[in-house]
Amino acid sequence: MPSSPSKTLIQRLVQAARFFSTPAIAWMVVVISVIVVSISEPMIPALLKPLLDHGFVQGKIELWLVPVALIGLFAIRGLCVFTSQVAIAKISNQGLLKLRTQIFEKLLHAHPDLFRQQSASALGNTLVYEVQTGASMMVQSLLSMARDTLTLLALVGYLLYLNWKLSLIVALLFPSVAWLIKALSKRLFVLSKNNQHATDELAYVVEENALAYREIRLYGGQDTQRHRFSILGNVLNRLAMKTVVASSAITPLTQLCAAIALSGVICVALLQSSQDGTTVGGFIAYVTAMLMLIAPIKHLSDVTGPLTRGLVAVERALELIESTPSETSGTFSKDRASGHISLENIRVQYNSNYQPTLFIHQLQINPGETLALVGPSGAGKTSLVNLLPRFIDPSFGHVSLDGVPISDWNLISLRSQFSMVSQNVIVLNDTLAKNVALGHVLDRERAIACLHAANLQSYVDQLALGIDTMVGHNASQLSGGQRQRLAIARALYKDAPILILDEATSALDNESERAVQEALHRLQAGGRTTIIIAHRLSTIEHADRIVVMQEGQIIETGKHTDLMQAQGTYASLFKLGSFNQSNSKNKPQSV
Repeated sequence: MPSSPSKTLIQRLVQAARFFSTPAIAWMVVVISVIVVSISEPMIPALLKPLLDHGFVQGKIELWLVPVALIGLFAIRGLCVFTSQVAIAKISNQGLLKLRTQIFEKLLHAHPDLFRQQSASALGNTLVYEVQTGASMMVQSLLSMARDTLTLLALVGYLLYLNWKLSLIVALLFPSVAWLIKALSKRLFVLSKNNQHATDELAYVVEENALAYREIRLYGGQDTQRHRFSILGNVLNRLAMKTVVASSAITPLTQLCAAIALSGVICVALLQSSQDGTTVGGFIAYVTAMLMLIAPIKHLSDVTGPLTRGLVAVERALELIESTPSETSGTFSKDRASGHISLENIRVQYNSNYQPTLFIHQLQINPGETLALVGPSGAGKTSLVNLLPRFIDPSFGHVSLDGVPISDWNLISLRSQFSMVSQNVIVLNDTLAKNVALGHVLDRERAIACLHAANLQSYVDQLALGIDTMVGHNASQLSGGQRQRLAIARALYKDAPILILDEATSALDNESERAVQEALHRLQAGGRTTIIIAHRLSTIEHADRIVVMQEGQIIETGKHTDLMQAQGTYASLFKLGSFNQSNSKNKPQSV
């Protein structure tokens, strides 16, 4: 649902209300407390009238009644304010938890396009910070709005009771205040959205610099990054100042309208008192009640800013929930696939204005076959393997597993058939054992066996807590080879029938590569269908079939010896030095 400043405040509130509609008892406490506080507000000037008219005449009012009435009144009001704050906090926190849970659930099942369109910092900011700030501001603002609106009505009602003619002057105040709030709230909404976007861009620069600090320092990019940060920081600063100006203008303009109305009331009241003998107590009670109107009017004008900002934050979360498509899933499922994969007339095109990234007429991968994909960067190798577990969907054509289109497979069942070991291994901030058993019930003996098979046993033996050691943020203390072997242990634990190796050894030194290759040979055993993306001859020379790709298309297929004899692209790359035949086991080589 696209956000728009043309939406009314009520429409936005209704959208957000379903997350904060429970618990019902808390809402009952809030409603009762707010009503009591609001109704008791006119009792303060109401107590002044008899006190001024009769309190200074001896015997008219019992002296002890004055402190009892005042203390009792403020004790009741204080208790109601306290209970309403506690109840509204419960409503806010439970609504926040519900909203966050739904956003996280959406992230778990969102179409992969979401993660290509939005940065991790923007999604994290929405889920963790914006909804918390937005929910708190929105609920507190609504509580203040309800309390001050009822207080305003109660005071106006008391003023009508005291003097309805004077109250007509007060009535003229409300249209002007309503117009001011409506006009400035629209501007605040637009500024808040722009502020939100600028905050995301600034956070993304910080995220990039945190992730790429080595490259930035190595290439001396600090000045460039400092300039980027300065530009975006200044944009955010200007927007923040515009927001402050728009928000700050509401209160003085509203108070000016109130002052004009109050001046008129006092003048007319003095004129009336000289004509019909209005008592001092009645005049003071009316003026006091009139002055007390300023506070709720001020609060109602002040609440526009935080309410608008809160709604903008919550509305962004609602857009993420309601507008982000989830992955589509079929119904077919199978415990273990045989591993027969078929791609026919495949075209992958991310943007209609560009050439297809991938265009494959036909490719068959047989059960138990080891297929190597080679080719220059951008040839479409990774796009091809991402089609299989449906991380991307083809624009045209069909992909089948065991004769069933993958669109007809249940997604959970489909992805259970694949294990992947890539160059970029993601490790969660959890124990070593739970990282191995990712997504599965932890069997400690099995996890240890998989780590041993992945050549990580010597590393585990050095850890004081063994497999219960926390690996830290993305396992930054692990070397590249250890991370690769952890990914292999994870794949061994899953024991899927189809294995994808995406340049799993391209960034390793010789010793690490040997350890990883040994683990990979164990992983490939057992009749698995294996798809290898590699730039190293040592990784692909024993493949059953090599597929050479260029510009998204398959240009050659065959074994290494057959492709060399064919004297085609593969052989040309080999002869140009992309492979080093004499030392292929020890040096990185590229196709």
